[in-house]
Amino acid sequence: MTVDTTTRVRELLAQYDTPQACAAELLCDRHPADAVAFTVVESDLSSTDLTYGWLREQSTRFAAALADLGVEPGDCVATLMGKSADLVVALLGIWRRGAVHVPLFTAFAPPAIAFRLEASGAKVVISDANQLDKLAPGDDMPSNSSWQVVVVGEGVGALRFADLVAQHSADDPRGAAVALGGNAPIVRLFTSGTTGSPKGVPVPIRALAAFRSYIEWGLDVREDDVFWNAADPGWAYGLYYALLGPMASGIRSILLHAGFSAPLTWQVMERFGVTNFAAAPTVYRSLRADETPVPESVKLRRASSAGEPLTPDVIAWSEAELGVTVRDQYGQTEHGMFIINAWADGLREDVVAGSMGRPLPGWTCAVLSDDSDEIAPPKTPGRVVIDTTASPLMWFTGYSDAPEKTAARFTDDGRWYITGDAGQVDEEGRFFFSSRDDDVIIMAGYRIGPFDVESVLVMHDDVVESAVVGMPDQLRGEVLEAFVVLRPGVEATDALEKELQQLVKRKFAAHAYPRTVHFVPQLPKTPSGKVQRYILRQGS
Repeated sequence: MTVDTTTRVRELLAQYDTPQACAAELLCDRHPADAVAFTVVESDLSSTDLTYGWLREQSTRFAAALADLGVEPGDCVATLMGKSADLVVALLGIWRRGAVHVPLFTAFAPPAIAFRLEASGAKVVISDANQLDKLAPGDDMPSNSSWQVVVVGEGVGALRFADLVAQHSADDPRGAAVALGGNAPIVRLFTSGTTGSPKGVPVPIRALAAFRSYIEWGLDVREDDVFWNAADPGWAYGLYYALLGPMASGIRSILLHAGFSAPLTWQVMERFGVTNFAAAPTVYRSLRADETPVPESVKLRRASSAGEPLTPDVIAWSEAELGVTVRDQYGQTEHGMFIINAWADGLREDVVAGSMGRPLPGWTCAVLSDDSDEIAPPKTPGRVVIDTTASPLMWFTGYSDAPEKTAARFTDDGRWYITGDAGQVDEEGRFFFSSRDDDVIIMAGYRIGPFDVESVLVMHDDVVESAVVGMPDQLRGEVLEAFVVLRPGVEATDALEKELQQLVKRKFAAHAYPRTVHFVPQLPKTPSGKVQRYILRQGS
């Protein structure tokens, strides 16, 4: 089966990259009013269906309320909320007003929240009641803040979300959808880089073309699927592909209004008949480590992962226990997903161990040499880049108010966008991730990607997760040290350390074994589930 991806890319751009593009229309209003957009599931497995017609009415009321609060098109409005019906209404109200959404992950502490609110100049922040304390003035939150606070639930000294919605009618002209065109930003999402302050990424309406293409080709979500992306909408994969992508496509999606647990995840899959599942590698590792048996009724047609490279143990487990191979997908906050192990018919290939796949249609990628802007030969480590001249779905043009940081992302001629990740390409054009550029370990002249060693460590039955970093060494420049999370009840011993070191020598390379193994209760991670190796280097 052949797929005319070139024509489809043009069709998507014709929908989303136009001067008349309107976020509310594209994400909600054009869909049948009685079609279900989301099924919101509670921790007790009760559920509520949200139709597009109901979302249109409720978000129109909230858009009018935002106008009353002084929010104009182009202004920023932040949300500090979990996955809920109120979150969807709030987001559509923001976009209906022509405002820009600033996601705040609910696990953030006050300093991270304050930084994003101040950097974006947010006029309003909408907060769940159980998050309200984080916005209270104090050492980490300014006392003279300019933003207004809207609380979802009961809160003291704040406007109530439910009251604002109830006080306005569904035909209030101030809630009418604002059309600003394909280049207008709808989101400002801050990256969680390993160094320096987070950078604001403006996401325009035309990015919906790229998000929808991944839903179709990367995840292969079909009309009869029960789709569940378990990622949190406070970070890119959840926002782009649990909310924006499904709404752009008009497909039903599940939102779990509860914290993660392996037993609950299985229960949701079983009760609602999930057939297409996407999540961060951390979720799959937790499901694998949990003692809850996989319910016989769970029948996944598709399973996908993003955020960190998938280790071989997860892939083997998924094939044995789920009957489907979890497919690794690669992307960034600045672009969404753009190198994938595609699920769609006509693009699907057998998964090659360690490969993150091929460029998504609409994108052209390469690996450049470390010391020049020339394309590296096959199987030669280098810098993973995007060809801006041959990637019609690329939407990122620069960070908000950060020209120097933007310039550092592009080669001098502007042709290549530098991802900041190291990798290589094989002779068949498949990409392989090695590490972040600043995580590459140079030991005695050998270039070692931590992922290679981590993949071996998690082969051990007692290891749940691992992270490898380079530490300064007078003789070798750097040596490897590993941080390992063990299964519950397993004792950390010198004998186990030696066993893991020997495993790396046998399965990877004799010179690349970790000189020290630190047994830790957990690994430090970003909201998207990426291991923060720089913290491990600082704390060792």
